[in-house]
Amino acid sequence: MSTRSRLTPLVLSLCALTWTGAGAATPEANALRARHQALAGELAHNDFQRPIHLQSSEQSGDLQGEVFAVVEHPFATLDAALKTADRWCDILILHPNVKQCRAVGESPARQLAVRVGRKLDQPAEDAFPIDFRHRVVSDTADYLQVRLNAGAGPMGTHDYRILVEATPLDASRSFLHLSYAYGYGFAARVAMQGYLATAGSGKVGFSVVDRKPDGSPVLVDNVRGAIERNTMRYYLAIDAYLDSLSAPPQEQTERRLRDWFAATERYPRQLRELDQAQYLAIKRKEIQRQQVAKAG
Repeated sequence: MSTRSRLTPLVLSLCALTWTGAGAATPEANALRARHQALAGELAHNDFQRPIHLQSSEQSGDLQGEVFAVVEHPFATLDAALKTADRWCDILILHPNVKQCRAVGESPARQLAVRVGRKLDQPAEDAFPIDFRHRVVSDTADYLQVRLNAGAGPMGTHDYRILVEATPLDASRSFLHLSYAYGYGFAARVAMQGYLATAGSGKVGFSVVDRKPDGSPVLVDNVRGAIERNTMRYYLAIDAYLDSLSAPPQEQTERRLRDWFAATERYPRQLRELDQAQYLAIKRKEIQRQQVAKAG
């Protein structure tokens, strides 16, 4: 278990209370730090063996997954990376289902033209297009909020929302909140249930919803399990991207591919889909294709 995961709730709370940053905290930053303090025990002791809290919900035709995490990066690093549309394409492409991403348009009305499809090799033109609007909602000395919104997705899903907000905890650590959500109607539910009954059969998420007589956990499945898996994949993509920034520029792409895959292998029951050789081969091809499209 890492040093980060052994931090006590008291230490985590004190870090949040003593960090003052470069001026008075904004209400949004205070609210996010209050959430950090409320989750201190869960962040310090959990099955992830790192300071992460994950939760999900399903209600009225809407699915949402959320990750709250302490990241070992200064707030300035998160701010520079997450408020820039082009960098989001470098993050999103790490997800096995994202086959292509291009940032188009001019600020502040930038769009991310994303193609999503199967986890195996697939031409981008055969994948489903999702056009996200990239918007920086708030960008202050101690708080960042970025939203990605799209109207329509695959299998009849709609109203895609990705929200990321962050605030500094101290000079070298930040607290990050990722929310991934979308809506669905009857047709989408039928399609999702068909997938979960076949290719998605037996797959689970991370939340413990019950205990067996021997005390072993029963993990959430069905559509909540699916959104938890994808929320975690997107969080690990953000984390791998941030970690890669310390490498020389020519090594960053390969490092984040390998780091993302290694991070998912901590949770094989939920996230293992491909072996490393398959994942690297597919993603190198997709990233090369993405770079050619960007240059053109």
